[in-house]
Formats: sequence, structure tokens, C-alpha cells
Amino acid sequence: MFDAIARRYDTLNHLLSLGLDRRWRARAIRELALTGRERVLDVCTGTGDLAVEALTSATGTAREVVGIDFAGEMLRHASAKAGRMGLAARLRFVRGDATRLPCPDAVCEAVTVGFGIRNVLEPEAACREFFRVLRPGGRLAVLEFGMPRLPGIRAAYRWYFRSLLPRVGGLVSRHGEAYAYLPASVEQFVTPEEFAAMLRRAGFAAVQSVRLTAGIVYLHVATRS
Repeated sequence: MFDAIARRYDTLNHLLSLGLDRRWRARAIRELALTGRERVLDVCTGTGDLAVEALTSATGTAREVVGIDFAGEMLRHASAKAGRMGLAARLRFVRGDATRLPCPDAVCEAVTVGFGIRNVLEPEAACREFFRVLRPGGRLAVLEFGMPRLPGIRAAYRWYFRSLLPRVGGLVSRHGEAYAYLPASVEQFVTPEEFAAMLRRAGFAAVQSVRLTAGIVYLHVATRS
């Protein structure tokens, strides 16, 4: 499914979020307080937008980034993007499983995940892997969709998410199933509080879940002690 929508994935992300996806990614990278010395693993990297942000952010960048994803076609587009932007020397992509990361222990200073953790079959196992590959003091930043809690905003967003988004996404991508899957996967995923508890069980400390854009998105940040 993700291979099938890879070509139009970036266009639809920007369109369906009204451009807010750029702000959400920028906020996630800002939370890492990068200094130019860090190696970052971007898990569920997709077409690599969050990985690119870690190398181009105005608030601090990484030394190098490795993007990991299951979907080969997504990685092909990510690699082409890195080449066009002149980032290929500092940004590489590896096909792999979030629950069995192809990395040694304590290999990086930061791990990021942008809107991908809900697609992992065993998210708790993935959280343990994030902890394993981080060095002590390393930071984790996870962006994931949520559901607004204010009744009026919640009702309007639910209508958009269930009705308009699948139609527009299906029309542009020509893959209706993928953009019907998106709202269904968000509603079936654990709550922000449950995900924060999952991170704590994996060993993370200083876990915070920050609401962005009225709760449409949550940014989960944590530290490996």
C-alpha cells in the first residue's frame, strides 16, 4: 500500500495538512536540540521528510541521519530527494523493520519517528528498539496523529478525517484504500497517554506528550537515562 502511494505521498501530506506538516516536523527536530555532532535514526522514514528536516533545520542540525523503512518504493523516493538536495553524503536509507532495527546497541544520539508508529504491528517492541539503539542521554521524538478533545473542534475534525480526507486522498493518489486506512489507523491506535506509558515501560525517562494544533497531532519526547 505504501509503495503504491509513494509518488504522490509528499504532495498529499502537504495538501491534506494544509501545510502544517512542515511545522510539526520542525517542532519535533527543535525538541532534539541538535548541535551538529549527532547521528540520528529516523524510523518509518517514508519519503524522508523528517530525516531531511534533521539536516536542514534552522534550530540545529545533525551530523548524519539514517532513515529506516519497510517500503522500498518510499525509500527510492527518499534517496532521490536527498540527492536533489545535496544531502546524500550525510543522509542514507536502509530497508528494515522498526521492531528489529538493523543497528548495534547505543549507536545514535537521537531517534525520530514521523507519523509511523501506529503502522508498526508491535509498537511496544519498536519502543524497546528505540531505547536499545540510543546512547545514554539520547533523545526520542515521535510525531503521531491524535484526536482533538474540544467538542466543536473534535466534531469538525472527525468529519474532515472520515469524509473529506479519504475522498481527496483517494482521488489524488488513485489508491482509495490507503486514505481510508489513515483515519481508521489513527482511531484504532492507543491514546497519547497509553503511548507515553509504553515509552516508560521501554525504559524511557522524562516522557512528555505535547499537543499540537488543538490535539490533531501529538509530539512525544523522551530521554534514555
